[in-house]
This record gives sequence, C-alpha cells and structure tokens, in this order.
Amino acid sequence: MTVIAGFVLFISFFILLALGIPIAVSIIISAICTLFLILPFDVTIITAAQRMVTGIDNFTMLSIPLFVLAGILMNNGGIAFRLVNFAKVLVGRMPGSLAHTNIVGNMLFGSISGSSVAAAAAMGRIMTPLQVTQGYKKSYSAAANISSAPAGLLIPPSSLLIVYSLVSGGTSIAALFMAGYIPGILWGLACMGVAYVLAKKEGYPISERISWGDRIFLIINAIPSLLLIVIVMGGIVAGVFTATEGAAVAVLYAMILSLFYKSLKLKDIPNILKETVEITGMILLLITASALFSLVMSFTGLPEAISNGILSLTDNPILLLLLMNLILLVVGTFMDITPAVLIFTPIFLPISEAIGLDPVHFGIVIAFNLCLGNITPPVGSALFVGASVANVRIENVIRTLVPYFVVLIIMLLIITFIPQLSLFLPELFGV
Repeated sequence: MTVIAGFVLFISFFILLALGIPIAVSIIISAICTLFLILPFDVTIITAAQRMVTGIDNFTMLSIPLFVLAGILMNNGGIAFRLVNFAKVLVGRMPGSLAHTNIVGNMLFGSISGSSVAAAAAMGRIMTPLQVTQGYKKSYSAAANISSAPAGLLIPPSSLLIVYSLVSGGTSIAALFMAGYIPGILWGLACMGVAYVLAKKEGYPISERISWGDRIFLIINAIPSLLLIVIVMGGIVAGVFTATEGAAVAVLYAMILSLFYKSLKLKDIPNILKETVEITGMILLLITASALFSLVMSFTGLPEAISNGILSLTDNPILLLLLMNLILLVVGTFMDITPAVLIFTPIFLPISEAIGLDPVHFGIVIAFNLCLGNITPPVGSALFVGASVANVRIENVIRTLVPYFVVLIIMLLIITFIPQLSLFLPELFGV
C-alpha cells in the first residue's frame, strides 16, 4: 500500500504540474486522490478539510504576513536608496564597484524585505541604469543582481526559516535566525568574488572616491534602516519578544520610518495592505496544502519508507549528504521554495538526524539549496525578475551566471560539511 500510495501521490502531483495546474491546487488534488485509497469518501473529505484548517492554526504563523507587510512597507518607504548609498561606502573602491554595491545592497535589503524577488527588483531598478552609463554590460550587471538576490533569504529575519521551523517540529526560530547570518554573508562574498574577477577581466571602472564627510552622512542616513535588523533580531535573541511579536515590531518600525522619510503616503496604505494579503494568501495556501500533503505521507508511511530506502543504499554520511543536496538542487529548479521546504523536510529530516546532523544546521542546508533554485531556470523567480528589470534576454544572463553557480555550489558544500559555520552564532548566543 505504501508503494501504491507513493506512486499515486507523486505521479498525480507531477502530472498536474505538467498540465499547468497551480502548485497548491496540484498538492491538494494529489493528496485527496491518495487519501481515497485509504479512507472512505466522507472521512477523506472531513479529514482533508480539518487538516488544511489546522495546518495554519498556529500563532507562529502570524509572523509570516507581518514580515511580508514590513518588507513591503520598507520597499515602498525609500529604504532601498539609503541602503544602496551605504553599500557604496563599504565597497565603492573595488573593480566593478557598482556591481559590488548591488550585491551588498541585495544582502541588506533582502534581509529586511525577506524576499529575493523584491531585492532583485528594487536593486536592479536602481543599479542597472547606473552600471550601463559606466559601460558595464547588461548581462554582467543582471548576473550580479540575480545571483546575490537570495542572500537575504538566509540573513534574518527570514520567513523561509520560519516555515522550516514549523514543519520540522519546532526547531528554535531564534537559533535558525542566528544560524543564517554566516551562510548568508558567505553567499554575498562568493558573488562579490566572481564579480571582482569578471570586472578585472572586462576592465570595468572603480567609482569615484567618496569624501569622508559624505561617508559619515551616508552612514548616519542608513542607520535608522539598519536598526530594524538590530531591534528585531536583538529582541528575539534576548528573549524580549517572540518571532511573531518581533514581526509586529518590524511592521510598526517600518511604518514610522517610512512616514518619517515622507516616502510613504497614507493613501498608499490600502494598496500596500492589498499586496500583503495577496502574497500572504499565496504562502498560506501553499502551507495549508502542504499540511494535507504531509498528513497523507504520514498516513501511508512514505517519509519512513523513503528514508529507509535511501539509508539502505549507503550508511556513509558524506554520500548521504551529497545525495540529499543533489535531490534538493534538482527540486529547487522546478519547485518554489516554500512548498519544497514543506514537502521535503519531513522526508529528509529523519535521514539527517540518523547521521547526526543538528536540525538547525540541516535547516540552513535546505534553505541554501533551495535558494539556488531561485536563480536557476525553469522557475527561478529572481532570475526572471532580474532579467526583466535589466531588459536582457534570459539566455544571455545564464551564460554570465555560470561562474556564480559554480562558486555557490562550492559554497553549499562548505556549508554542508562544516556545521560550525551555521552553529557558531547560535551556540555563542545560547539559543
């Protein structure tokens, strides 16, 4: 029955995806079809409805729409320009300095907005025209923007890590947030390394020197925006408030700051709330669908069967980690991040525990893998947004992105096999 159920569940799911059915609907239909094999019709419908409701009946889940709202407020509140100017102060004297500014800007803005797409769009609109006027190729500027956009999904606050915490059975959100800092920063540094080599090869210019007076002004101007990360993360790590309460604090702070900058008008708020509801609705529909999917897998014993099957192939931890990374990389190329976390965490978490991996470290490994899928075809949302903003063809960007892919995969292996890169900060702060 487990084999038949698994066959029906996954084959029907992939057929529906191939037919162009939205992923959440595909998950729900395939899960219900599989339940029909196990339960009577009326019990199936009642069980499915109850599971889908209880799947999002969680106080921690409230942090997701709040962080989405905070990100949209920051995106519309003039924050991006201040972060770009701050990034110029940090990396403005390197070859290809505008690309480095773009990368650092993505790390800062992506962590605040919690969205690689928002970072790619905001930074791309600001930096691409500047780079074109300096003689940069569009494919070069687009590749630097796209490759670095997901770094902010690892640097907290991150809704991706909140989702992993929920589906993994309550892994500490504070620990996951702290664990994301070093891998997220390493992602950005890896992109800067590639951008530096390509800039030296192409002979791209260095930006004009910024006077010390201007540097001080730009740093002071960016401090209020950067304080959002300090306040939210400091409060969560210190135990002053939970992740959900921290998200509410982030919304209040972003609203006050955006109104103070006078970049946000009160008349803009209805549209901001509408956008928040649309994005949150998509995320929560995926979560409730995946909750049903997880119920079906637990009913049929699929996670245990798959885990035992993989463990029967080898008991070598290195080979198992390489195999899981390979599967997640492939999955990330055709599935969005949130449903991939929800579906594959229950399958791979038992394997990681069997070989002694800390769940916090494994959460970062999953996140890093799936963030790579965010910049690869055929469904890489940051890839398509970044190419669109730069007005460049996808195939031209892909060629320039290849060295970024190579370096980021190497970085993935380093993160995977050196757990302390993820666990050092959580252990240091005792979370």
